[in-house]
Amino acid sequence: MSQEIQADADLRAADIEAVIVPFRGRNGMLIPLLQKMQERFGYVPPESIGPIAKALDVFPVEIYGILTFYAQFCLEPRGRHTIRVCQGTACYIMGGKDLLDHVQGKLGIQVEQTTPDRRFTLERVACLGCCGMAPVVMVDNDFYGRCTPAKMDEVLELYK
Repeated sequence: MSQEIQADADLRAADIEAVIVPFRGRNGMLIPLLQKMQERFGYVPPESIGPIAKALDVFPVEIYGILTFYAQFCLEPRGRHTIRVCQGTACYIMGGKDLLDHVQGKLGIQVEQTTPDRRFTLERVACLGCCGMAPVVMVDNDFYGRCTPAKMDEVLELYK
Protein backbone atom coordinates (compact mmCIF):
# COMPACT_ATOMS: atom_id res chain seq x y z
CA MET A 1 0.00 0.00 0.00
CA SER A 2 1.37 3.40 -0.93
CA GLN A 3 2.06 5.96 1.77
CA GLU A 4 -0.65 8.24 0.34
CA ILE A 5 -3.32 5.52 0.49
CA GLN A 6 -2.24 4.57 4.00
CA ALA A 7 -2.41 8.22 5.09
CA ASP A 8 -5.98 8.51 3.72
CA ALA A 9 -6.99 5.31 5.55
CA ASP A 10 -5.46 6.61 8.79
CA LEU A 11 -7.31 9.93 8.43
CA ARG A 12 -10.58 8.09 7.80
CA ALA A 13 -10.02 5.85 10.84
CA ALA A 14 -9.29 8.93 12.95
CA ASP A 15 -12.49 10.61 11.71
CA ILE A 16 -14.51 7.49 12.54
CA GLU A 17 -12.94 7.29 15.99
CA ALA A 18 -13.70 10.97 16.65
CA VAL A 19 -17.40 10.30 16.06
CA ILE A 20 -17.38 7.20 18.29
CA VAL A 21 -15.55 8.66 21.31
CA PRO A 22 -18.52 10.46 22.96
CA PHE A 23 -20.59 7.25 22.72
CA ARG A 24 -18.00 4.72 23.95
CA GLY A 25 -19.45 2.32 26.50
CA ARG A 26 -22.99 3.64 26.09
CA ASN A 27 -24.58 0.67 24.33
CA GLY A 28 -28.07 2.19 24.52
CA MET A 29 -26.84 4.90 22.17
CA LEU A 30 -26.33 2.80 19.04
CA ILE A 31 -28.90 4.57 16.87
CA PRO A 32 -27.80 8.09 17.92
CA LEU A 33 -24.20 7.08 17.16
CA LEU A 34 -25.19 5.78 13.72
CA GLN A 35 -27.07 9.04 13.11
CA LYS A 36 -23.94 11.03 13.99
CA MET A 37 -21.83 8.82 11.74
CA GLN A 38 -24.26 9.36 8.86
CA GLU A 39 -24.33 13.10 9.56
CA ARG A 40 -20.51 13.28 9.50
CA PHE A 41 -19.89 11.21 6.35
CA GLY A 42 -23.22 11.35 4.50
CA TYR A 43 -23.48 7.58 5.02
CA VAL A 44 -22.22 5.05 7.55
CA PRO A 45 -18.86 3.80 6.29
CA PRO A 46 -18.80 -0.02 6.36
CA GLU A 47 -15.35 0.07 7.98
CA SER A 48 -16.92 1.83 10.99
CA ILE A 49 -19.07 -1.19 11.94
CA GLY A 50 -16.23 -3.05 13.70
CA PRO A 51 -15.05 -0.09 15.78
CA ILE A 52 -18.65 0.81 16.70
CA ALA A 53 -19.36 -2.79 17.76
CA LYS A 54 -16.27 -2.81 19.95
CA ALA A 55 -16.98 0.61 21.48
CA LEU A 56 -20.58 -0.25 22.40
CA ASP A 57 -20.05 -3.96 23.09
CA VAL A 58 -22.63 -5.11 20.55
CA PHE A 59 -22.39 -7.63 17.73
CA PRO A 60 -21.54 -6.24 14.28
CA VAL A 61 -24.56 -8.09 12.86
CA GLU A 62 -26.83 -6.01 15.12
CA ILE A 63 -25.38 -2.83 13.64
CA TYR A 64 -25.67 -4.17 10.11
CA GLY A 65 -29.29 -5.15 10.76
CA ILE A 66 -30.17 -1.62 11.85
CA LEU A 67 -28.31 -0.08 8.92
CA THR A 68 -30.13 -2.24 6.39
CA PHE A 69 -33.58 -2.09 8.03
CA TYR A 70 -34.03 1.65 8.50
CA ALA A 71 -34.34 3.69 5.31
CA GLN A 72 -32.58 6.74 6.74
CA PHE A 73 -29.28 4.86 7.00
CA CYS A 74 -27.08 3.89 4.08
CA LEU A 75 -23.78 2.08 3.71
CA GLU A 76 -22.54 3.91 0.63
CA PRO A 77 -22.30 7.54 -0.44
CA ARG A 78 -25.57 9.01 -1.60
CA GLY A 79 -26.82 12.16 -3.21
CA ARG A 80 -27.68 15.29 -1.27
CA HIS A 81 -31.34 14.53 -1.92
CA THR A 82 -33.11 11.18 -1.90
CA ILE A 83 -36.07 10.72 -4.21
CA ARG A 84 -38.43 7.91 -3.22
CA VAL A 85 -41.06 6.98 -5.80
CA CYS A 86 -43.93 4.94 -4.36
CA GLN A 87 -44.72 1.72 -6.17
CA GLY A 88 -47.51 0.55 -3.87
CA THR A 89 -50.70 -0.73 -5.45
CA ALA A 90 -52.57 2.60 -5.53
CA CYS A 91 -49.55 4.56 -6.79
CA TYR A 92 -48.65 1.92 -9.36
CA ILE A 93 -52.19 1.86 -10.76
CA MET A 94 -52.36 5.68 -10.85
CA GLY A 95 -49.15 6.01 -12.87
CA GLY A 96 -46.35 5.35 -10.41
CA LYS A 97 -44.44 3.06 -12.78
CA ASP A 98 -44.53 5.66 -15.56
CA LEU A 99 -43.48 8.30 -13.05
CA LEU A 100 -40.52 6.19 -11.95
CA ASP A 101 -39.54 5.61 -15.58
CA HIS A 102 -39.75 9.36 -16.21
CA VAL A 103 -37.55 10.23 -13.22
CA GLN A 104 -34.97 7.62 -14.27
CA GLY A 105 -34.87 9.12 -17.77
CA LYS A 106 -34.77 12.70 -16.53
CA LEU A 107 -31.89 12.03 -14.12
CA GLY A 108 -30.11 9.49 -16.32
CA ILE A 109 -29.88 6.93 -13.53
CA GLN A 110 -31.58 3.73 -12.43
CA VAL A 111 -33.13 2.89 -9.07
CA GLU A 112 -30.53 2.69 -6.27
CA GLN A 113 -28.12 4.88 -8.22
CA THR A 114 -26.83 8.38 -7.56
CA THR A 115 -26.43 11.09 -10.19
CA PRO A 116 -22.82 11.82 -11.16
CA ASP A 117 -23.05 15.28 -9.56
CA ARG A 118 -24.18 13.57 -6.30
CA ARG A 119 -27.33 15.68 -6.22
CA PHE A 120 -29.91 12.85 -6.25
CA THR A 121 -30.21 9.21 -5.23
CA LEU A 122 -33.28 7.43 -6.60
CA GLU A 123 -35.22 4.78 -4.68
CA ARG A 124 -38.29 2.69 -5.37
CA VAL A 125 -40.42 2.16 -2.25
CA ALA A 126 -43.21 -0.31 -1.59
CA CYS A 127 -45.54 2.20 0.07
CA LEU A 128 -45.37 5.74 1.39
CA GLY A 129 -48.78 5.46 3.05
CA CYS A 130 -50.47 8.26 1.11
CA CYS A 131 -52.69 6.18 -1.17
CA GLY A 132 -55.34 8.90 -1.43
CA MET A 133 -52.75 11.16 -3.09
CA ALA A 134 -51.42 8.58 -5.57
CA PRO A 135 -48.99 8.62 -7.20
CA VAL A 136 -46.75 9.91 -4.45
CA VAL A 137 -43.09 10.89 -4.40
CA MET A 138 -41.03 11.79 -1.35
CA VAL A 139 -37.95 13.97 -1.76
CA ASP A 140 -35.95 13.96 1.45
CA ASN A 141 -38.79 14.50 3.97
CA ASP A 142 -41.17 16.33 1.62
CA PHE A 143 -44.20 14.56 0.09
CA TYR A 144 -45.65 15.36 -3.33
CA GLY A 145 -48.98 13.83 -4.24
CA ARG A 146 -50.84 13.33 -7.51
CA CYS A 147 -47.52 13.57 -9.31
CA THR A 148 -47.31 13.63 -13.07
CA PRO A 149 -44.11 13.71 -15.10
CA ALA A 150 -44.57 17.49 -15.60
CA LYS A 151 -45.10 18.06 -11.87
CA MET A 152 -42.06 15.90 -11.12
CA ASP A 153 -39.94 18.10 -13.39
CA GLU A 154 -41.06 21.12 -11.34
CA VAL A 155 -40.29 19.30 -8.07
CA LEU A 156 -36.78 18.41 -9.22
CA GLU A 157 -36.11 22.08 -9.96
CA LEU A 158 -36.80 22.89 -6.29
CA TYR A 159 -33.81 20.78 -5.22
CA LYS A 160 -31.04 22.29 -7.34
